[in-house]
Amino acid sequence: MIVKLELSECMAFLSDHSIGHLGYISGRSPYIVPITYYYDQENKSILSYSALGHKINAMRSYEHVALQVEDIDSMSEWRSVLVNGRFEELKGSTAKKSLHTFAQGVQDTILRTQGEKPEFIKDFSSKLEMETLPIVFRIHIADIVGKYRTVRS
Repeated sequence: MIVKLELSECMAFLSDHSIGHLGYISGRSPYIVPITYYYDQENKSILSYSALGHKINAMRSYEHVALQVEDIDSMSEWRSVLVNGRFEELKGSTAKKSLHTFAQGVQDTILRTQGEKPEFIKDFSSKLEMETLPIVFRIHIADIVGKYRTVRS
């Protein structure tokens, strides 16, 4: 049986995870890439970062994005949440503060859900190969849809 998740269940699901798949458009083609994210409950948005490249350039050109987060135990036991939103590149002190919020938030999520606390951002997120500062971004949530399938009653 496939059941729709309530909004509060979707928010809780986002809070309990830190890896999702970001969907964005470049030119006329859709792309989907894995990212580490933090659900910022205070601002009701998604925080993440990336090196400058294809993904950032594409989102700068077309700001509408999606984030899909799932937890799959089997074909008949899964949960999935889809966020549609708008990309915003953060700059200056806002970017610095948000990157700190992201790092602390992901560490806390991993501690709460897995019982371990990584020390450094490189332990749970992509290592930036360049010496330039990362591009910190926020996804403003427009809507959230969640579903789950279970054979249990």
